[in-house]
Amino acid sequence: MLVRVGSRGSRLALTQAELAASRLRRPGVEIALVPITTAGDKDRTKPFGEIGSRGVFVKEIEEALLAGRIDVAVHSAKDMTSSDAEGLVVGAYLEREDPRDALCGASEVRPGMRIGTASVRRRAQLLALEPSLSIEPLRGNVETRLRKRGERGLDAVVLAACGLDRLGLAGEIGLRFAPEQLLPEAGQGALALQVRVGEEELVAAADDVETRRRVEAEREVVFAIGGGCLAPVAAHHDGETLTALVADEDGAWIERRSGDDPAALAAELAAFAGT
Repeated sequence: MLVRVGSRGSRLALTQAELAASRLRRPGVEIALVPITTAGDKDRTKPFGEIGSRGVFVKEIEEALLAGRIDVAVHSAKDMTSSDAEGLVVGAYLEREDPRDALCGASEVRPGMRIGTASVRRRAQLLALEPSLSIEPLRGNVETRLRKRGERGLDAVVLAACGLDRLGLAGEIGLRFAPEQLLPEAGQGALALQVRVGEEELVAAADDVETRRRVEAEREVVFAIGGGCLAPVAAHHDGETLTALVADEDGAWIERRSGDDPAALAAELAAFAGT
């Protein structure tokens, strides 16, 4: 049986797709990797909000899955919309890797630094940590953003630690932010294997139950708040406690709540998100 596995075409995405494929291979199953270009890949200059809604890195892959051009979609769980597209379901979450954000180029945040990131979530929390920072928009794949740090004379850039780890670039990391400093994006560090509804058995053996429990709680609270990667909203489950936050884009205020009920946390935070 041939299983076509679709993902974005960057080196990190293909590394992640191969990681997923290694979990799916078994006697009688042949894997074919299918690179797909998404809206977020085509336009690397505009802020995400000008390209479209949350999901700019998954929409075309989901369309290929629905059309039957691929059988499994591999996503960074943090790139997905907070709810599943109609007709599709996450059949498996691979065991989560480091969910933290990483500072590259420096070992600490210092007053007046110029830091590159396109994430409003990171921007808000960095400015809350140190209001004198200059946060500069920075897009592109991992290698591009690391290169642009030097080209533009930035003091540091902030990236997902798991991506650097997967690419063998952990040596670029000067600091891994504790979640108390920078609360991660919902799903960060986890890979989601998406399939058509009714075809969950294709990937079920790869599912990590504990990762699913944590990531689905994070996605649920973000969906209930009404935020995503276009709003300064974050959620992280450490295994014991679910923490979520809503922030002002410029870090003027952050509202953070912890508990074990996604709906209750969302109800407390929704007012601050303007929903």
